[in-house]
Amino acid sequence: MPGYLKPGSARSSAAFPQAFAYGRAICYSGYRHGQRPGSEYPSDAEIAEDLEILNGAWQYLRLYDASPHAERVLDVIDKRGYSFKVMLGTGLHAEVNNPECPWIKELPRKELIANRTGNDRSLSRTIELAKRYPEIVSSLSIGNEASVSWNDHMVPLDRLISMAAKAKAEVEQPVTFCENYVPWPNKLRPLAEILDFLSVHSYPVWEYQGIETALDYTKENYYAVANTYPDKPVIITEAGWTTASNGRGITPDNANENLQKTYLKELLNWADRNRIITFVFEAFDESWKGSPDPEEPEKHWGIYREDRTPKAAVADLPEFR
Repeated sequence: MPGYLKPGSARSSAAFPQAFAYGRAICYSGYRHGQRPGSEYPSDAEIAEDLEILNGAWQYLRLYDASPHAERVLDVIDKRGYSFKVMLGTGLHAEVNNPECPWIKELPRKELIANRTGNDRSLSRTIELAKRYPEIVSSLSIGNEASVSWNDHMVPLDRLISMAAKAKAEVEQPVTFCENYVPWPNKLRPLAEILDFLSVHSYPVWEYQGIETALDYTKENYYAVANTYPDKPVIITEAGWTTASNGRGITPDNANENLQKTYLKELLNWADRNRIITFVFEAFDESWKGSPDPEEPEKHWGIYREDRTPKAAVADLPEFR
């Protein structure tokens, strides 16, 4: 039986039918060319166009923060009567330096202190939106990849625990934290104890896996967590395949639309059979991400291109449409 269906505490999956009913799930960030977080946000009309594309094929959306973009998405869903259920996230910044992060220098103490205050505001904003849209927001995440060894926005474990406790005390929805599979069995045990469910990320292509071993690798990642916590619901909140690479971390021959199509078809067939909610990463390409190189892999995880035309995974597989 998949881990996410197993009952745990009083706030177990049985208590949250809206959050745990099985459905297809996808990560959504609607930033188009020239737009980026903290600068220019997608308009209501652009968001409505995106949701119309996704409507019907996907039941769950994942949003990463409580920014104006997320607020607009929730408002459009509400006003237009879409049936999407949303996992609403909290955007976090580094509260301590992480010397294991390969791409960022040490941050000054003043900035780290300001980030802590900002993180508290971000969580409060996420809680406020979850309360404002209780029929749409079906779960709340206190953060994303803020504890794995290589991250650039490290938040101490005790802070994550206090954030989870605050969220659980203030919202009716179940509370989680979204993280790479590695920290869950050991480092994050104290956090896992108080969360309502656990959310796992798996990226075989980032870890030098070919398509022949990709699904088995994701299954191994998932069950490493689910079997550690047999009484906790466990879902996957990121799994995907980039369609381009400049060689940074992923060889170019291991990044194309046909490989994405194959991996996602196998992934979702497995998720359907086992009724494991699995958020595909992601809906649309986002050119603001990563380096200026147009072949930067961070820019190309969408199943739709930035101009909203479908890639092979959508065009060739009717179950995605």
